[in-house]
Amino acid sequence: MDAIVTAGGIPQPKEPLYPLTQGGYKTLLDIHGKPMLQWVLDALSGSQGIERVFVVGLPIFTDLTCSKPLELIADHGGMLENIRAGVEAVLQKRPDTQQILAVAGDIPAITPAMVDWMVDRIQESDHDLYYNVIERKVMEARFPGSKRSYTRLKDMEVCGGDMNAIRASIATDERPLYQRLIAARKSSMRQASMLGFDTLLFLLLHQLSLADAARVASKRLEINGRAIVCPYAEIGMDVDKPHQLELLRADLARQKVG
Repeated sequence: MDAIVTAGGIPQPKEPLYPLTQGGYKTLLDIHGKPMLQWVLDALSGSQGIERVFVVGLPIFTDLTCSKPLELIADHGGMLENIRAGVEAVLQKRPDTQQILAVAGDIPAITPAMVDWMVDRIQESDHDLYYNVIERKVMEARFPGSKRSYTRLKDMEVCGGDMNAIRASIATDERPLYQRLIAARKSSMRQASMLGFDTLLFLLLHQLSLADAARVASKRLEINGRAIVCPYAEIGMDVDKPHQLELLRADLARQKVG
């Protein structure tokens, strides 16, 4: 399976990470002598299930290493555009590609075993979209103080994961609703409101289970989606704020010592 890594994104002056990036890329912030993104590439390098890696959103001269064939693709202006550019690059190499792993470049605590776990989940079925969620109890046990945003469902409280998978044909979908959902990816309430007032109401009343939410979203988006309860908090531990960066720096420092 091939992997697309979304690595673009320059924090703006009013955003929390701007004092640290100063106009630079978030995924190139240093963590113990190497860019945050390099930790992600190291995990993909060690995965048995990944064949090629496509990094999207950085200048093509960026100095990165990967034991798998690596291709850098310049920024195309936004999350959806970058995913599409990555998918097109994958299809140029292998036109018959079905599912593609999509990994955020700001989850440096992931490991090869976690990547392989996700590849195994994808190979269990034939869905258009695979979306990881992490239960609040799992996240807070592993990363206390991470201050993630959670969605309260009928059967659990969850946050979204940042290692998912998509069918290649879906990534080039031109439907406006799908594009707006990508733009609203950080807010489950905004996503629910786009899927319909009834969905938003049920979510607000905590009446939707995870299975219900996946079924409603699949129907409204006209795709076959699968929500996966992920046992690995690391897959949802991205860096949006300075305290999250420091938390991960401390965590990865302990792993290096260990």
